[in-house]
Amino acid sequence: MNFTLNQLRIFVSIARHNSITKAAEELHLTQPAVSIQLKKLQEQFEFPLTEIINKRLFLTDFGKEIAKAAEGILTEAENITYKSHDYKKELYGHLKISIVSTGKYIMPYFLSGFLKKHPSVTVTMDVTNKSRVIQNLENNEVDFSLVSILPGNLRLNKVELLENKLLLVGNKETLRQVKEPATLFKEMPLLLREQGSGTRQTTEKFLARKKLTIHKKMELTSNEAVKQAVLAGMGYSIMPLIGIKNELEQGLLQVIPLRGLPIKTTWSLIWLKEKKISPVADAYLEYLRSEKEQICNIHFAQSLTG
Repeated sequence: MNFTLNQLRIFVSIARHNSITKAAEELHLTQPAVSIQLKKLQEQFEFPLTEIINKRLFLTDFGKEIAKAAEGILTEAENITYKSHDYKKELYGHLKISIVSTGKYIMPYFLSGFLKKHPSVTVTMDVTNKSRVIQNLENNEVDFSLVSILPGNLRLNKVELLENKLLLVGNKETLRQVKEPATLFKEMPLLLREQGSGTRQTTEKFLARKKLTIHKKMELTSNEAVKQAVLAGMGYSIMPLIGIKNELEQGLLQVIPLRGLPIKTTWSLIWLKEKKISPVADAYLEYLRSEKEQICNIHFAQSLTG
């Protein structure tokens, strides 16, 4: 046998996703590169590792056994590296974090100091919607997830990081056209995130609680797209303060006063109760617990009081 750790790592990713495309995305490789390494690994074995059925890739029973063994080999290889760095008293490892899209405005601030302190630690941060974030967590594909609304169907541990405020906003032209919010709801489109978004979920719960009927809706697939649409006067939206504070300060967006707003939730870093925390993940949790208050005071004081 002459396989490499890199080939095993690629095969484990293919096994996890049942997809060469998704493995390539996860590992930041091209699809041809992944396919070549899979082919080279397959050449080491007499029996097939994968099969294609109805244009979909599946592991054979033999392939499942090899994938399981490969995970064990990779874990042991990582442990050897840990021991080497531990001998030098240097923290080493890889953090995998999945965050909802608005989380990109805050998560880097809770990571940068830790990474400067431990330069041998690397991070993969997947920015997506809430549904995918929870799926990543359930499938044990990440160490942590960042959410503003806790899922109710999972047994979780959490570290609360920061308050999240959502405001009703529009541009100057929108406000000139509207004398009161009731008129706004009747005449202009409400700009919403896609289904599966935490902001969408929070907005719809608020509207239902207030018994507000929305006559026009428009759906967009990112917070940035919603913000640009509001800036262009295409409608109004309920948006997290953390993502629009610069536009509010510059007067490009303005808050539309409405009873019951702002909506307040909490940004939390969560992980499964059954999760076996790696040394680097455990060190990161200790860092957050000791440093999060200072991080909030330095970088988010205005967001907390605004």
